[in-house]
Amino acid sequence: MSRKEKRAYLKAIQSRYKKASRAQKSRILDEFCAVCGYNRKYAIRALSKRPARVRRKPGRRPRYEADRIIGHLRNQIPVRTDNWDINQPGYMEADTVAHCGNSLAGDFVWSLTMTDIQTSWTENRAVWNKGSAGVLEQIKNIEKSLPFEILGYDCDNGSEFLNHHLIRYFVNRDKAVQFTRSRAYRKNDNAHVEQKNWTHVRHLFGYDRFDRPELVEMMNDLYRNEWSQYQNHFCPVMKLVEKTRINSRYHRRYDKPMTPYYRLMGSGILSEETKNRLREERRGLNPFALKRAIEKKLKKILRLVTVSTKPRKRI
Repeated sequence: MSRKEKRAYLKAIQSRYKKASRAQKSRILDEFCAVCGYNRKYAIRALSKRPARVRRKPGRRPRYEADRIIGHLRNQIPVRTDNWDINQPGYMEADTVAHCGNSLAGDFVWSLTMTDIQTSWTENRAVWNKGSAGVLEQIKNIEKSLPFEILGYDCDNGSEFLNHHLIRYFVNRDKAVQFTRSRAYRKNDNAHVEQKNWTHVRHLFGYDRFDRPELVEMMNDLYRNEWSQYQNHFCPVMKLVEKTRINSRYHRRYDKPMTPYYRLMGSGILSEETKNRLREERRGLNPFALKRAIEKKLKKILRLVTVSTKPRKRI
């Protein structure tokens, strides 16, 4: 019998030996000595011995927290150091807004904002908390609704964006999306979407606490339909054309105000089929009817909201 087999046999009968009566122990010892060829005194010590404790390595235990994982992912997602030299739609900035009221504790709704840098076409979606799976689901939903393909995606350093799910989603496709991130604590790196967080989220829902899961679908019903149509088809935006510094002052020059719809239609990248679909959609829209529908849905949402101390801005 090999040494390994003897150790396995000892381990198998050891617990039975410790629970046995005096007479039973004698029989177990006889059997153990006969099988392994051990001296009886040695067999008694072996069976009575406590199992060796597994000693832990000295020093602090390793900790693999979310910050360390995010730090690893930051090495895979480059910082956007240029402005992408954007001359067509498809390069988007993304951010999230917390509907937490006065406290980030507990569960509540977050809004995801994605805006196209070239045309200012913006889409919003609500998500319960901001787990990577929920945020990815809403990113997919937004991408399906866009009239153009995503070419670049720039976000901040939050865990809802810096995760393996989103990296695989943008990289593992026939035409990979240029996935970049901003510098930590530099909000101006995502100035386009930061501005939309105000005009498209805070201006609509304010600073109240949205802590009921049923609010998510109600908000998305408004975001996907009337709010997207109203903002993208009827709200003109100005884009910065030039910024020059004279002495200590900056002088900015903007282009002519234009809605995201007209900017997109004049981009030259849409197929005729897509253009016709957008024209047909616009012909069926009335900005005054959209405003009435927005206010009606908004009232239903706000009935379920925990009121914060900050006043809500009117749209």
